[in-house]
Amino acid sequence: MCSACDTPPPERAGGVSPTRGGVRLGVAVARGLIGLYRLTLSPLLPNVCRYQPSCSAYGIEAIERFGLWAGGWVLAARLARCHPLGASGFDPVPDRLPAAAWYAPWRYGRWSGRHIDPATRLD
Repeated sequence: MCSACDTPPPERAGGVSPTRGGVRLGVAVARGLIGLYRLTLSPLLPNVCRYQPSCSAYGIEAIERFGLWAGGWVLAARLARCHPLGASGFDPVPDRLPAAAWYAPWRYGRWSGRHIDPATRLD
């Protein structure tokens, strides 16, 4: 279930549901690592998030929605955009992944901030 929208995760390419077997275990491990970050490192860092939702909330939702492989790449793109010269504002997890092959996972991510509505900028 997606914690943000209370709907079951969508089917992945090939009709494989991310709720089966080892795929779900990977999602649980990733959620645990993000939770560990929230409990240990996050309180020590200044609260200067450039985006809403925060990167950790974004990561959990992306991994639950798209699975560990594709969701991890979506999260990696978000983390790469999170720097002082980057964009800011409301940046939700995309509803669908762009068409990409599993062996070209960098195409899953939105690597620039051009998709963010300027009206939601935080700076």
